[in-house]
Amino acid sequence: MSRRRLDWAIAAGVAASLVVAGHPATATGYALLALSGLALAWRRTAPVAVLAATGLLALGYQATGADVPVIAFLFAVYATMRAGHRVVTLAGSVLMLGALPLAALLSPRDLTTYEAFAQTRDVLQIAWLIAAAAAGEALRQAEERADEAERTREETARRRAGEERLHIARELHDSLTHQISVIKLQAEVAVHLARKRGEDVPEPLLVIRDAGREAARELHATLEALRDDDKNPPHGIDDVPELVERARSTGLDARLTIEGRHHDVPAAVERTAYRIVQESLTNIARHAAAETARVHIDYRPDAVVVRVDDDGKAVPQNPQPGVGLLGMRERVTALGGRLQAEPRSGGGFRVRAELPVVQP
Repeated sequence: MSRRRLDWAIAAGVAASLVVAGHPATATGYALLALSGLALAWRRTAPVAVLAATGLLALGYQATGADVPVIAFLFAVYATMRAGHRVVTLAGSVLMLGALPLAALLSPRDLTTYEAFAQTRDVLQIAWLIAAAAAGEALRQAEERADEAERTREETARRRAGEERLHIARELHDSLTHQISVIKLQAEVAVHLARKRGEDVPEPLLVIRDAGREAARELHATLEALRDDDKNPPHGIDDVPELVERARSTGLDARLTIEGRHHDVPAAVERTAYRIVQESLTNIARHAAAETARVHIDYRPDAVVVRVDDDGKAVPQNPQPGVGLLGMRERVTALGGRLQAEPRSGGGFRVRAELPVVQP
């Protein structure tokens, strides 16, 4: 059950309980009780407004002549305190306790028999208000401590990951860059000398030269990615248009469509969405022999859906996953999402990832 549905279920349950247990003298009293319970459905999004609404409805119910139950107001006090509105909660509670006797003066009840009971009830109400406020404050502080601990863990993990990336980058640079450069240079010199002498260049030599160039480019890109730090922050969804434009510059008819509104998307989801589009467009350029590619990003309340379609050659049935596809699947699975990568019925290939915004 979603959080919104849970809020409505709780509000409806409180409203029903108040109507059953309230025994109001008039139909107006029933309506006021039901409204005070239903108002709790907005206690997360508008806690101050709900505090004011439940307080006014309780006072109106008191004025009908029935003894007011403050259950809905107690929920509102708890929610407002949990949201961090300490001063508003205290002021609202004091005003509520002070206004209840005034509302009783307007009611048609016999106050001579009500006074002793009201004094005892007021003490209980104060105790319940204090308990509700204390519970809200305790939970708020606990959530703040949990958030701070989570931020600390994330920062520590991010720092360690950054240090490990730099270490790997240095190792790769020291161990591979020089050797690949030597192989590429020697192959290019050999090809140049053969052509200068008018000789046929052996095909294996051309393959070695081209492989050396490609390996140098791949290593350079890998080192750049590993050295990606705060000075060069990771890419996100806002950088996807640049990827699509870069793909268009190679002759591919690549287009991007975005649906929905950009809301608060976790950084991990941003990075994964970017990498999925990047890897998909790279695979299309290298292997698909496609003419068109369509990138679609759909912002939903609970997820970001990324889809990349092309009209090129689809992979054979039950293919062995390459590093790119395997990496995408690992990223998506780590976020609790789902990835589909399969040939389309009308030809071409489709990659579709559903990335949850609210992490499990």
